[in-house]
Amino acid sequence: MSHNTFGHLFRVTTWGESHGPALGCVVDGCPPGVALAETDIQPWLDRRRPGTSRFTTQRREADIVRILSGVHEGRTTGTPISLMIENTDQRSKDYAAIADTFRPGHADLTYHLKYGLRDPRGGGRSSARETAARVAAGAVARAALAALAPGLTIRGYMVQMGPDAADRAAFDPAEIDRNPFWCPDPAAAERWAGQLDAIRRAGDSVGAVIEVAATGVPAGLGAPLYGKLDADLAAAMMGINAVKGVEIGDGMAAAALRGSENADEMRMAEGGVVFGSNRAGGILGGISTGQPVVVRFAVKPTSSILTPRATVTTAGTEAEVVTKGRHDPCVGIRAVPVGEAMMACVLLDHLLRDRAQTGGLRGRIG
Repeated sequence: MSHNTFGHLFRVTTWGESHGPALGCVVDGCPPGVALAETDIQPWLDRRRPGTSRFTTQRREADIVRILSGVHEGRTTGTPISLMIENTDQRSKDYAAIADTFRPGHADLTYHLKYGLRDPRGGGRSSARETAARVAAGAVARAALAALAPGLTIRGYMVQMGPDAADRAAFDPAEIDRNPFWCPDPAAAERWAGQLDAIRRAGDSVGAVIEVAATGVPAGLGAPLYGKLDADLAAAMMGINAVKGVEIGDGMAAAALRGSENADEMRMAEGGVVFGSNRAGGILGGISTGQPVVVRFAVKPTSSILTPRATVTTAGTEAEVVTKGRHDPCVGIRAVPVGEAMMACVLLDHLLRDRAQTGGLRGRIG
């Protein structure tokens, strides 16, 4: 199977399956001399790992990462960094009864039609478990960004569960780490807890919207026309399992605005240009403006549910399927650290590409 690699100068190749012995990634293109240890990667994996609350899958994986190459005496060497995460709590027997049945909403059917075979154990490569490797790669990117762009920070949070959106007026960054939904609105998080308990008891699932914002992004990252920063961010977020929509800045809502409302007005101030708003999400013409880069993505409801669904089998017979096992009633919760990781990988890749092309030179104003 091809297309397991993303990035240009900072390149990440993920490997492994949901129920295989291990999964991981190979990170190539990380600059040498970056301080990196397993303890720099593990905290980010701990945020994504399953079983951290009653609202996520109860599969118990420690997600302990091992650095196999590319680091010597605590610093990157500039050679490929290989990271491995062992699977320790697989229950492949949960899928034995439906090995020949296509689960609606899953990639079972399309994998079978394309390759003629598939790994039915938890979805194999199509499982959200693959994202653990992306989070590990994102931790490497964060370490490099800390050295190359020390003022840059990345923060993800959940802004909607099902039809219930958080209140932007109640946005409190301090609340994000205080609830299992990574939600900046404590009232919304409390509502969602009750809603998700009811959804789980009903054997169903629900979708979510995640927002990821990067502040301190240098102006000038990205390139026209086929190396746009927003295009690469959209591709990275869309490549996350279960994501069905991506928008930058105001995104789809911009279509309802007039030009006089949508354009972010500029003024001169001490230190340079300042913007009156950020409807563009920190990117104009595919190039970063220096404002916060803001991306949102929609995660569909988990397709593995206990509610019976009509389907077909590999033999071509009609059937009904119930997916047993341990699944997230809202997979969007654990997508927050994944979105952060993809943002980190894309921003580092573009930072390295910009340094290679321009050497960091910038146009002057005034």
